[in-house]
Amino acid sequence: MEQGNKEGSLVSKVVDGLVTGIVSGRYGAILPPQDVLSQEFGVSRTVMREALSMLLARDMLDVRPKTGTRIRPVSDWRMIDEDVISWRCRRKPDPLFLRDAIELRMLIEPRASALAATRATSGDIAAIREAFQALRAIGPADTSYHGAAELFHTRIVRASGNQFFKQMAAIIRGALSAAPPFAGGGEGAWDGVVRLHQRVLDAITLRDPKEAEIASRALIECSASEITEGGDLAPRKKGRRSSQIALA
Repeated sequence: MEQGNKEGSLVSKVVDGLVTGIVSGRYGAILPPQDVLSQEFGVSRTVMREALSMLLARDMLDVRPKTGTRIRPVSDWRMIDEDVISWRCRRKPDPLFLRDAIELRMLIEPRASALAATRATSGDIAAIREAFQALRAIGPADTSYHGAAELFHTRIVRASGNQFFKQMAAIIRGALSAAPPFAGGGEGAWDGVVRLHQRVLDAITLRDPKEAEIASRALIECSASEITEGGDLAPRKKGRRSSQIALA
């Protein structure tokens, strides 16, 4: 058992190293041969094979005869996987990824909020309120702000009671982690952020599914306003309403 744990830990370390090399562009388009990689990481071929198989299973690599192990485009990676989302977020988020993450959230979170308004238990609502209070108390300048925001949103998704939505909670968390941090905005911007989150919480607490869905959509649209129609991040201007929030 101890040997198995040790080997599993080695595989995890190798996977982490390979991912770091891939997202940083260190390997280019094709990975070095397995023997070279094994020497680079100081592990056996068995460990390296297992590590590579984990990336293959997530559609990150493509093995073809005579061409070696190619790194697939990021758009081909299996994003419906918490690890892949986490690895993808190691790269500097690009406008296309941010746009797609917002579109995913827009598909899931408003409906999940509506379902939470009808299905959430008292314990679920208490957990959502706790996350909101933590977010409000922390403030945007605190390094734990991202974590508090992620907790608020994922608890709502889980409170929906939909088993498929629950599986997507990790993906939502990854999408949120890729968003730019709170930008500051004009006077009263932070109060606006708090009010948007409170509106969603209040609707769920009052068991108002229609308002919960509308409030959730408004919250996400605030994030979407950070991206221009052309796909570039919108410049943040002092006093501009859309810059009230980058991570909603």
